[in-house]
Amino acid sequence: MCSCTNDAGNSLSLDLDTTADRTATHRTAPHRTAWFHCFSGVSGDMTLGALIDAGADPVAIGEILNTLGIDGWSLDAEHVMRQGLRSTLAIVGAPEDHHHHRPYRDIRSRLEAVDLPNRVRTRALAVFAVLADAEGALHGVNPEDVEFHEVGALDAIVDVVGVCAALEVLGIDRVVCSPVSVGQGTIRAAHGILPNPAPAVSAIAAHHSLPLVGLDEPQELATPTGVALMCALSSSFGPLPDGTLVATGLGAGGRNPDHRPNVLQVLITETDARQAEGGTSELLVELTTNVDDVTGEVLAFTVEELLRAGALDAWVQPISMKKGRPAHTIHVLAKTIDVQRLREVLTAQTGSLGVRAVGVDRWALHRDTVTVHVSGHAVRVKRSANRVKAEYDDAAAAARALGLPLRDVQTEAERLAGAV
Repeated sequence: MCSCTNDAGNSLSLDLDTTADRTATHRTAPHRTAWFHCFSGVSGDMTLGALIDAGADPVAIGEILNTLGIDGWSLDAEHVMRQGLRSTLAIVGAPEDHHHHRPYRDIRSRLEAVDLPNRVRTRALAVFAVLADAEGALHGVNPEDVEFHEVGALDAIVDVVGVCAALEVLGIDRVVCSPVSVGQGTIRAAHGILPNPAPAVSAIAAHHSLPLVGLDEPQELATPTGVALMCALSSSFGPLPDGTLVATGLGAGGRNPDHRPNVLQVLITETDARQAEGGTSELLVELTTNVDDVTGEVLAFTVEELLRAGALDAWVQPISMKKGRPAHTIHVLAKTIDVQRLREVLTAQTGSLGVRAVGVDRWALHRDTVTVHVSGHAVRVKRSANRVKAEYDDAAAAARALGLPLRDVQTEAERLAGAV
């Protein structure tokens, strides 16, 4: 038994073998992928249990959770049997008075304000944004005004942030998940009797093109929190990616049916170091919003303003909305620290009532920028392992000043940069 308690009385205990090898938690890997096998569904506590079973140190998870500044939660993890398979059951506890409605804006503000590791914050914000977007669409309200019920309670906040903390403890760079199994019939929720899968599960899966597998079972196999975790954190859906298997885990569900193991499997792989040479992976946020009532000039100006405000990239995609209306989706790629500012730019320029956010993995080649001089005019040139590219603005200014074709200035700048 391992336990820790802070001054606020939050407790964390682990009823597991203390001799278990936890070296995988702290080792540095070139690139780590967590693949979730959702053959028996998925929930927040199953995901957390699977990651603890795979080696995520629960004490380290608790230390990250403590930075939320929320009192009264507890996290216990114990070994249980699910149809002959030993798995880890994560049990999140919270006082009854914490089970109240919490607006999305309050949850987001807290996550943005506290001192969380960068990837933990990015991932948690992405999960709650997915939930808010789905609930807002279902109830016909602005996602900012969504008041969560089960998902806003303290135990679910600990589930979501705990999963993101566990991924960080394990050094996970990428998440992939299999098709998700769902049940049938009806379920009981805060809004009463609902169809199974729950409307929020269906909405999230449809929006993110999550493949589902229907099982002939009158049980809630996939919860909104579990599906939101998979959709917000996964870079793709499908089979186990190539790599060297370094850890496995099984997270137990609360029920123990007699015809299948009610567990979520996670497999953690590492990509060969040689495949990772020359590049780095980082978790970013992709903001999107749909607009059908702005002009082309407004779209172009919005993209310019987003880039000026610090967006890593911004682009516009034509779409068709309900009733056949032509429209556009504006995409913004951003670092976590820039999300709030860019969201404000996006809504101010377009008048949009809501912005979606998902975490995305970006793998980028190492690059550098050098400045060369073409007939006395400075031109910045970006270089990577597979190309050399002159910056357009610099090359265009030099071309106009020299009275030369743009392509000639670009070619000369790139030739000079290659010799540096």
